[in-house]
Amino acid sequence: MKSPLTRVAVALLALAGCSNNAGAPPPPPAADTTAAVAPAAGPAAAPAATAAADAAPAAASSPATADKADESKLERAAPLPAAGKLPPGKWVAGTNYRVLVPAQPTDSAPGKVEIVEVFWYACPHCYALDPYLESWRKSRPSYIDFRRVPVTWQDVHRSHARLFYALEALGKEEALHNDVFAEMHDRKNIMYTQGNDAATLATQLAFVKAHGISEADFNNAYNSFTVQTDLTKADDLVHRYKVDGVPLIVINGKYVTDVGMAGGETSLISLITDLASSEKTR
Repeated sequence: MKSPLTRVAVALLALAGCSNNAGAPPPPPAADTTAAVAPAAGPAAAPAATAAADAAPAAASSPATADKADESKLERAAPLPAAGKLPPGKWVAGTNYRVLVPAQPTDSAPGKVEIVEVFWYACPHCYALDPYLESWRKSRPSYIDFRRVPVTWQDVHRSHARLFYALEALGKEEALHNDVFAEMHDRKNIMYTQGNDAATLATQLAFVKAHGISEADFNNAYNSFTVQTDLTKADDLVHRYKVDGVPLIVINGKYVTDVGMAGGETSLISLITDLASSEKTR
C-alpha cells in the first residue's frame, strides 16, 4: 500500500502534468504548415472549477463588442461559407473555441468529420471528462470519426503514450482504456518511475499481464516500429495543434476547444457536436 506521502506526490505530479507551462515546449517542426492558434487560451480548467459554468446556458449573456470583433477577425482567417456558420450567439470564436490557422490535415475519409481528443492518462481532468466522451462516442453520428492522441511533452507523458499505442497495436486499447484510467486514479498506480525505464516497464507489464496480455506480446508491441511511428506522429500533432493543456479537443483539424472554454463537460459535448455538424455541410 502506498504511503500518504506517495499518494500526495502522485496527485501533484498528475495535476502539474496536465499543463505544459512548467517547462519550455519542444521546438516546432521546420515545416511552414505548423498551425498558428489565435488567440491562445490556458489549459483546461479543473472539473470542479467548471461545475457551475456547466449548469449555465452557453448563451447566458451577449458577447462584448470586443469579442464580436475578435470573432469576425477569426472567421476571416478561416472563412466559413454561410451555410456552415454556427448559430449566432450560441458559440463564440475566441471564447468557446479557437480557430487553427492554417487548418491541419486529417486522417478521415471524404465525407467524414474527425474529432481528436489530446489527453494524458494521469491527468485528473482527462479522467473526469472521459465518461462524457465515452457516452457521446457510443452514440455519435456515423459521419464522425473519433480518435485519441496521447500528449508527449515529457518523459512521463511519452511513457504513458507508449503504453497507449502498445495497447492499440495489440487491439486492446479500447477494451482497457477505462482500466488504465482507474489504475492510475483510483488505485494511485501511475505506472511510471522517473529515471528508471526498467521499473516503469515492470509496472506496466504487471498491469497488462493482470488483464490477460502476455509479456512477450506486450514487449513486442511496446518496442515495435508501429508504436515508434505512432509516437513520432503524436509528437508532430502536439506541435501542430499547439497543445499547452489537456484534455484538448480538435474538430476536423480546424478548431480547438476544452472544458473551460466550452463552459463545462456537458457544454463541451454540445459544442463538439455543433462544430462537427457545421463541418459536415461543406
